[in-house]
Amino acid sequence: MVHFVGAGPGDAELITVKGARLLREADVVVFAGSLVDRQLVLAYAQDAQVYDSSGMTLEEIIVVMAGAVANGKRVVRLHTGDPAIFGAIQEQMAALDDLGIAYDVVPGVTSALAAAAVLKQELTLPELAQTVVITRVEGHTPVPVREKLAEIARLGSTLVIYLSVAMIERVVEDCLTGAYAPETPAAVVAKASWPDQEVVEGTLEDIAKKVKNAGIDKQAIIIVGDVLRARREGLAAVSRLYDKSFSHEFRKGIPT
Repeated sequence: MVHFVGAGPGDAELITVKGARLLREADVVVFAGSLVDRQLVLAYAQDAQVYDSSGMTLEEIIVVMAGAVANGKRVVRLHTGDPAIFGAIQEQMAALDDLGIAYDVVPGVTSALAAAAVLKQELTLPELAQTVVITRVEGHTPVPVREKLAEIARLGSTLVIYLSVAMIERVVEDCLTGAYAPETPAAVVAKASWPDQEVVEGTLEDIAKKVKNAGIDKQAIIIVGDVLRARREGLAAVSRLYDKSFSHEFRKGIPT
């Protein structure tokens, strides 16, 4: 079996307990070296044979994994963040299906959530945003017409944008064609949870200039939305979950 494992956003302690165990037990590890810290691999898989997939093709990756499985070795395919979010695992799983090789997927902490943690920010807040959209702008990889950022921006929800910081001006332009205004808060978190993480906060009016001045052009999450006002301006409303007048299965509310 091949185990697809989410390594988390960078901090070696943010890998799941199960992911860390599978790494320790692995004979062969194929890891995304352009994004996953090699020190994480060395910390948990000291005795494994390690391949850096950043210089490999899909075919070469499959050859390594299939060969290891054929020789009775335990294989971990280590991806950054969570494999289900821009993880490019579907084509790998399809290739393993063709070869009759079993696999499973172990989720991880995606960088969107690590960025929210760095900002100390909830992405869903009552009466501000109850929807989070995870997306990217079109680059080398096209996106469906209906999912162009300018179309998605019409929702006015919390936007979490991956793989797009090098095109920050375009991100701003597309957001402003939708439900957002120049004063809408925006934040960029580069290398969230890494020792050298960077945070840039502003509005759609000035975030592009701030990001360019900071020299951030990769490995960053862009967050746009009114939820980012909460720490500066206070909450517009609070959840009823802990309201003393609210009854639910586990607590009887006190009438007010």
